[in-house]
Amino acid sequence: MADCTHDCSTCASNCGSRSKTSFIKPPHVRSHIRRVIAVTSGKGGVGKSLVTSLLAVRSQAMGYRTAILDADITGPSIPKAFGCHELATGTDGNIEPVLSKSGIRMISMNNLLEHEEDPVVWRGSLIAGAALQFWTDVIWGDIDIMFIDMPPGTGDVPLSVFQSIPLSGAVVVTTPQQLVEMIVKKNVNMAGLLSVPVLGLAENMSFFTCPDCGKRHEIFGESKAEKLAEAYHIPAVARIPIDPAMSSLADMGRVEEADTDALAEIFAEVVRSREIGNYLK
Repeated sequence: MADCTHDCSTCASNCGSRSKTSFIKPPHVRSHIRRVIAVTSGKGGVGKSLVTSLLAVRSQAMGYRTAILDADITGPSIPKAFGCHELATGTDGNIEPVLSKSGIRMISMNNLLEHEEDPVVWRGSLIAGAALQFWTDVIWGDIDIMFIDMPPGTGDVPLSVFQSIPLSGAVVVTTPQQLVEMIVKKNVNMAGLLSVPVLGLAENMSFFTCPDCGKRHEIFGESKAEKLAEAYHIPAVARIPIDPAMSSLADMGRVEEADTDALAEIFAEVVRSREIGNYLK
């Protein structure tokens, strides 16, 4: 490692000098979180926030105490999907999460900005630091499952989250296009490099069912989800259709009313994933 800077927090190499848990940060002292799932993709615009929202909605509906950490600091969309436009509150550096109508706890940069349209014009290190502060400074309380809505790519924020938050696993989001497939493979390989199990592959915009004739059309090409999952030994696959009704619900802040059945198989893997307690000892 001739180019080693001895700053492992900026490096994805899995060399002998790295301790697996050396950069793991505990959550807020008043938080007890059992499972943490990163929802990730190597490319933007594939529907990570939608998949995060639907998984959280299903989790809460099935009786699990659920939270969402929106780590997409410069492009937050979780609050809008849930209709949670109020500002987060807190004192002395401790932040209280915002609650959705069904009781999902969440924090997003848009819950800290006076105006939702204000841009966050920060460099990468500040953005990564903010994402980690959502983990360490928010009073999450007792949570069974937390979902982290990740920004696209394999840069500062994904690397910081993968190294510093004790993840139970990851769900990778893709679409049928071949270009997206290539980029998603990078994300799967990153998870493997950092020893984070990929629990499921969610193929968004997988098909469209004609409301008149009932015929299924693969508008963006033939599905590659099953082949990709088999190649990378990913245990669960979801094919999410193009559904204008679902998009409308998210636009209106009513995503909690959406049908989440397409993600049933992946959610079952989430429930079976490892608890994070051993990482925090």
